[in-house]
Amino acid sequence: MPAEESVSVQAVITDWGGVLTSPLTDAIDVWLAADRIDVAHYKNVMRAWVKQAYNGTETNPIHGLEDGSMPVGEFERLLAAELLTVEGGPVEAAGLIGRMFGAFSPVQPMYDALRAARAAGTRTALLSNSWGNEYPHDLFAGLFDAVVISCEVGMRKPDERIFRHALGLLGLDAAECVFIDDIEHNVRAAERLGIRGIHHTAPDTTIAELRELNLMP
Repeated sequence: MPAEESVSVQAVITDWGGVLTSPLTDAIDVWLAADRIDVAHYKNVMRAWVKQAYNGTETNPIHGLEDGSMPVGEFERLLAAELLTVEGGPVEAAGLIGRMFGAFSPVQPMYDALRAARAAGTRTALLSNSWGNEYPHDLFAGLFDAVVISCEVGMRKPDERIFRHALGLLGLDAAECVFIDDIEHNVRAAERLGIRGIHHTAPDTTIAELRELNLMP
């Protein structure tokens, strides 16, 4: 039996966007329609940027936005400059991030699951790559033992340093934690450190995995 399987999990570390919120793609679709963005062009731009941000060695504005080294307004300007409306016109930069994520809504079953896990004695932490989002801190009250937001700590997933930072705040070893994220690349990065990973695709399956780990009733 692998060593990590003999260690009981004591804590859940979870992403925010796409795990505790409705899917990112749903919010983006609402924004694309509302701002009349050329969808194919947007997808080409973001496909390249995201690939560089998570799989490549190059850097781009996503890195700076997530680690806090680039102001939100500058990111909005750079992204807007790459986009077009369906009529071929410019996209307004000011407030772009707010419009992109404006349709995010909380996923109550995931919040309920975390509260149930915490009530059962499981420690909990948030580990989120920020895109300049407004976080619902009222929903976080009494929910987390630690909150790590990338732009506030100058590190971003999948950098192993941010995972180690979260582990340090919890005071636990990697094998004592499970990490939930909707981006598989981040999950694999956590697993390389010895953290158990859950690739989130739906609340029901994630909650079932937490139950299998005896982290909640």
